[in-house]
Amino acid sequence: MLLLYTLIFFRLLVPSHGGRPQLIGPSQPIVATVGDDIILPCHLEPATDASDMRLEWARPDLSPGFIHVMAAGRERVDDKQPSYRGRTSMFVDKLKHGDVSLKLSEVKVSDEGTYRCLVPSLGRDTFIKLVVVAASSPDITVMNRASLRVVLQCESEGWYPEPEVLWLDGEGNLLSAGPPETVRGPDDLYTVSSRVTVEKTHSSRFTCRVQQKNTNQTRETHIHLPVLSRYVKLLMAPGLLSVLVCFGFIVHGWPKSWKADCRHLTEVKTQETDEQETAGAENPSSSNMTRTSGQE
Repeated sequence: MLLLYTLIFFRLLVPSHGGRPQLIGPSQPIVATVGDDIILPCHLEPATDASDMRLEWARPDLSPGFIHVMAAGRERVDDKQPSYRGRTSMFVDKLKHGDVSLKLSEVKVSDEGTYRCLVPSLGRDTFIKLVVVAASSPDITVMNRASLRVVLQCESEGWYPEPEVLWLDGEGNLLSAGPPETVRGPDDLYTVSSRVTVEKTHSSRFTCRVQQKNTNQTRETHIHLPVLSRYVKLLMAPGLLSVLVCFGFIVHGWPKSWKADCRHLTEVKTQETDEQETAGAENPSSSNMTRTSGQE
């Protein structure tokens, strides 16, 4: 009977997994922004002193695949992946509590991938997925201010993954724009740009929105343009504005060469008017229709 109680007592003390602790990692991917320092969590459960154990962090898709290796409380740099040198560390003071997490500094786009946390002496490992993102606010440039139609250019650099560009008017409606231009730099980050042509009479506010739906990254910038009145639109009608400007040149004594060109332009406009009146005289029915319409 004493033997039976002893066996039951030890059975309660020893975990169901045979006494060896489990290696636990996060159930969801770790999301990191380019340039940040992040921690890839990994710990022994129940808490077990790992100070004297060999601890390995690796990327199975790389060769060599070792990211960080600890043995007897010291880092081993043999066969370490060169791109991670000087950017990885472990919390030595936390090893005795079973915390074998890895700190990764200055995250790069190339760091994205699946990491393996391994304790060889226990035969335990777990995998952690790292997702890398990058985003920046776009800039809007007015390419042309001299007419009713204005060309707006939007550019945003430093994105990962590749984003899309949208233009919206003041009511939030999508505007029709050409396909964006995308360039991927040596740092693997994307620069996107897009142009749209708008009319000052339609809306005073326009928005450039750059977004990456898979990573829920969105940045946008607004611009306000003055709305032209109907009188300004009339002055900007083809031909009328040029004649008025030329008249001002002639009156105020501008260079002779400019005066000659303007007189010619004015004469052409006058001749067009005379021809229209002559055509009206030769076609009485058309002239009468015009006058009748004016009277109404």
